[in-house]
Amino acid sequence: MENEQNIAIYPGTFDPLTNGHAGIIRRACAIFDVVVVAVANDSPKNTLFTVEERVEMVRKSFAGDPQVRAESFSGLTVDYAERRGAKTIVRGLRAVSDFEYEFQLTLLNRKMKRHIQTIFLMADYQWLFISSTVVKAAARLGGDIRGLVPEYVYSRIREKFGYPYPLDPAANPEE
Repeated sequence: MENEQNIAIYPGTFDPLTNGHAGIIRRACAIFDVVVVAVANDSPKNTLFTVEERVEMVRKSFAGDPQVRAESFSGLTVDYAERRGAKTIVRGLRAVSDFEYEFQLTLLNRKMKRHIQTIFLMADYQWLFISSTVVKAAARLGGDIRGLVPEYVYSRIREKFGYPYPLDPAANPEE
């Protein structure tokens, strides 16, 4: 039964899901029984994809992994974690600037819900330079983002910006 398992919440906007996010999710799966990728519905960011599309991208990208769940949520992450039966929030870090922001959030969350812990996982070195914002900016200008996002996400971004198929570069040598 899921509420007897060790559940972690990995919250974010995931607009779009990147390979950096995917790496954090896989590593969290080595620690927790279930990792709920909690896609924020209340993001102040101007998103490219709807919350439903972002949840779908996570689900399709992790379709073969029964440990990963993807759900949207609204409100405070600590409240959602408590409702979901999670005792841990997972946060990914790329740089010191990420830590400063995450540190403030963690202290606030601890003030509100002391029983919910936050753990930080460093992004793998090959993903330290990418963010959803950078990936979207490159894709919007026609940059090749292949390898920076999961394959399904790559196809959805190409579709969103109206780039032609096929996705296989060997089938389209001009790419």
